[in-house]
Amino acid sequence: MAAEGRAEGGTACADPEEDADLPPGRSGGVFEQVSAVADAVLYEGYLLYPYRRSSAKNRVRWQFGVLFPRDWVESDGPVAPGISGSADSWYQQTECLLRLRQPDAAVHVRLRCLQMQRKQVEEAERDGGHRPVESLRTDDGTTHLTFDEAVPREFDAVIPLDELLRGEHTVAVAAPAGEDVEPLPGHSGRVVRRREQVRASVTVVAERLAPYLCRLRVRTTNTGPAPDPGTPRDEALRRALIATHTLIGGAGVEFVSPTDPPTDLRAHASACRNEFTFPVLGGEPDEVGRVLLSAPIILPDHPQVAPESPGDLHDAAEIDEILTLRTMLLTDEEKQEARATDPRAAAILDRVDTMPQEVFERLHGAVRSLTPSATAPTRVTPSPLATPPAERPAWWQEGADDGLSPSTDTVLVDGVPLGAGSRVRLRPRGRGADAQDMFLAGRTAEVAAVFHDVDGSVHLAVTVDDDPAAELHTWYGRFLYFRPDELEPLEPAPSETPRSGGR
Repeated sequence: MAAEGRAEGGTACADPEEDADLPPGRSGGVFEQVSAVADAVLYEGYLLYPYRRSSAKNRVRWQFGVLFPRDWVESDGPVAPGISGSADSWYQQTECLLRLRQPDAAVHVRLRCLQMQRKQVEEAERDGGHRPVESLRTDDGTTHLTFDEAVPREFDAVIPLDELLRGEHTVAVAAPAGEDVEPLPGHSGRVVRRREQVRASVTVVAERLAPYLCRLRVRTTNTGPAPDPGTPRDEALRRALIATHTLIGGAGVEFVSPTDPPTDLRAHASACRNEFTFPVLGGEPDEVGRVLLSAPIILPDHPQVAPESPGDLHDAAEIDEILTLRTMLLTDEEKQEARATDPRAAAILDRVDTMPQEVFERLHGAVRSLTPSATAPTRVTPSPLATPPAERPAWWQEGADDGLSPSTDTVLVDGVPLGAGSRVRLRPRGRGADAQDMFLAGRTAEVAAVFHDVDGSVHLAVTVDDDPAAELHTWYGRFLYFRPDELEPLEPAPSETPRSGGR
């Protein structure tokens, strides 16, 4: 959180009053390879599309890795022994396995989080004072909005493993309080950014399980003074660690995957207790476990930011192409509000508005998992389109779907030709994969289209009768899909079945 210093015993610790912050993404050595993913975790959910203060989902923020002072978390009383009545926590705990690769091994722990910062817009008064306002438009036409921002904080500790095996090491860290004043053009007012002090402790200890195997525990606790009981969450956030996550590396150690450990270490891995965090291996998939990322969101081993992504959009499980398209469609008024809301929102708009066509096209997707077929021809062709038609799958043949028409094709079900406009009752076959089936069983619907898949199967697109958004779904083509054997015709079979269209 504050600048790193040296303490007795080789522990790097921080001066609680010093405010020499490390910017996000600055990682030396082993942490450099996970810096992009760690930054994505740091700002996950920071500000959601449409990136405006007036948006309802941007009024309830800071949902991941939030550590409040313990007394405030437990102020509502426990719901069970040892379990507080709040959905938030006051600590995070990471436990992982590591192999010793050299006798003088050391562990490097990096704690990262955000510190809330209140951005208050104040209007100038005639007597020279200022009064707080929700928004202010300056003479240059720029709008400024009162909003909550955040400041990134980092803290590093390097501890010899031998010391951790002899006993736990606790290091106190702090992000100091502060106030910054930014005058606005034309003497119209100012922006005041205020931060309250945030305090925490990081406790690290190791336990030897075998001559060359240890269990490491890193526990981060908010040790700051608690707000008064009953303080709203938005106010209590001023004393919280936000988006808290931990990077663990070291010299002479190799981490074991917590999610996919070797067979002989599964029992030890299952005994690890991770609370309010989910550790995974970082770095490239073909590397040994040099670094561990313990994040408040679930990630796979070796998480990576897609190389096609031009920048963070801060939205959970974001799909760059969809969010980029949606951002492009914001009105000028909406973009103006987003720019006034937060500098990171303005940066997203600048990136989207100036995105080159070739960068946008890359967002459409990439294939990374294809492997050569065992029956593929040995000769090299310049592209799939150059392959002779006889060697392509049937669905690849030019004109293979010329005879298909989803809006007019029909398929026989119990002797009844079902197509667009047909009335049916839903009888989904339980396959254990779709929880919606239990809510849809027995409801009536209307068929919108008949679709033929490349594997020869048929699916019918339907809209449910009592769905209030059925007309809207039809307008933009969002349907529910069922196999023919999952539909019961509501119309009797004709005396003579007409010829079915399509294939």
